[in-house]
Amino acid sequence: MEEFYCPVKLTTDIIGGKWKPLILFYLEGRTRRFSELKRLIPQLTKKMLTQHLRELERDEIIRRKVYPEVPPRVEYSLTRHGETLKPILKLMSAWGTKHRARYGLAKAHTRHEELAVAVPPPIPNAAPVLPVPRSIDPSQAMRSRGTL
Repeated sequence: MEEFYCPVKLTTDIIGGKWKPLILFYLEGRTRRFSELKRLIPQLTKKMLTQHLRELERDEIIRRKVYPEVPPRVEYSLTRHGETLKPILKLMSAWGTKHRARYGLAKAHTRHEELAVAVPPPIPNAAPVLPVPRSIDPSQAMRSRGTL
């Protein structure tokens, strides 16, 4: 019997959820300590941050480096394999920036602005994001699909 898989499910199994994309976004191009990640994502509990970091390390997306110091210093960074997720993270960032007004966040500052981190430009040759007609309320559309 032949086995089938869905590539989107595989991706979301590895990097999906409420917090993993944010953790990965903040590790993009930088090495960070646990306390930095916690400060960048204050809604995330220490327990959940620890759990997600362990899962990402297990899946070889991030690297955990412990320095033999007192007190111990631990740093997290993307692995080469994790670096392959950069295009996905850039697209997610660009989509969120483009559509924030639609979800009532037009006047909100992004964490990028707060931290003076440049928002990456859209990726050339990426599939265009089609606009949702103004007559459609996004929350109603989500309810009709059963996602709310």
